[in-house]
Amino acid sequence: MNIQGGNMVSRIKQLSSRIFERILSEQNIDAFNGAQGRILYVLWQEENISLKELSDRTGLAATTLTSMVDRMESSGLVCRVPDQRDRRKTLLLLTEKARSLEVDYMAVSGQMSEIFYAGFSDEEIRLCEAMLERIYENLKLHDQIIRW
Repeated sequence: MNIQGGNMVSRIKQLSSRIFERILSEQNIDAFNGAQGRILYVLWQEENISLKELSDRTGLAATTLTSMVDRMESSGLVCRVPDQRDRRKTLLLLTEKARSLEVDYMAVSGQMSEIFYAGFSDEEIRLCEAMLERIYENLKLHDQIIRW
């Protein structure tokens, strides 16, 4: 059996990122890019989280996130505030500008879901998502094991 799931996931990620960026451009949404949208999506779900927590939820390395958050802060999308309970920590908050972009992001995200699952039945979508979640959990478990 020729197993190529990892390769296929990488190709899907690359192609979907390109399509996402194209849709943003077509809709004249230039306040954020696709990668920043991933960060915003997490913060729309829950603000007041640390960079470490954001890293865990987005799957992006903390070093990558630091420079991305710097750019997002410069463009008025997020701000850093000290954690009142632990002054060593800094938390991330959305600005009003970022909050106002959620509707646009969700519309583009909805378009992406339609593209992703064109021709799929509801059951096929549930099955696909469940299998992807299992793969993700396997990878997370393996990552934790090799980190020690």
